[in-house]
Amino acid sequence: MPHRQELLALIDRYRQLHPDEAATTGRIRDFVASQPLCFQRQLAKGHITGSAWLVDKARQRVLLTHHRKLNIWVQLGGHADGESDVARVAMSEAEEESGLLDLQLVSPDIFDIDIHAIPARGDEAEHWHYDCRFLVQASGAEDYVVSGESHDLAWIELADVASLSSEASLLRMVAKTPLVGEV
Repeated sequence: MPHRQELLALIDRYRQLHPDEAATTGRIRDFVASQPLCFQRQLAKGHITGSAWLVDKARQRVLLTHHRKLNIWVQLGGHADGESDVARVAMSEAEEESGLLDLQLVSPDIFDIDIHAIPARGDEAEHWHYDCRFLVQASGAEDYVVSGESHDLAWIELADVASLSSEASLLRMVAKTPLVGEV
């Protein structure tokens, strides 16, 4: 369990900051504590994923992907594939999916937690993503490259995210996005 202790500590800190999300944090904490293979995509019931809420320097826009498999607008992110440093997963996925290299982790703490079902597709059964999201900021060029995992990417004004998606987790992250200088 040592490789899960760091994530459990992050979840506990998150729970203290967001007591209104106790049901979700309790569920992800129980999952991590009870599943030694929680970072492995092969765990059929579900697995830990890492995502980046990637904002521009002014924290007025977020880079969203129109996800190829899910066909919806979401934040950048993906599977841990055995990596227990979920912030590293989020950073790696942000770079990989956007082509942006000058990115900064705003805080080592989890920015948002979400648990969502991934529908069955091909030979993969429906399963759960236990998603740990981190606030990441672009600190250099903002010209992205669309990867094969996306139909498209776009910098979206935070105020306009609701026009692309009614997903509660996206709208929750919009509300949580701090102004420059806050964290």
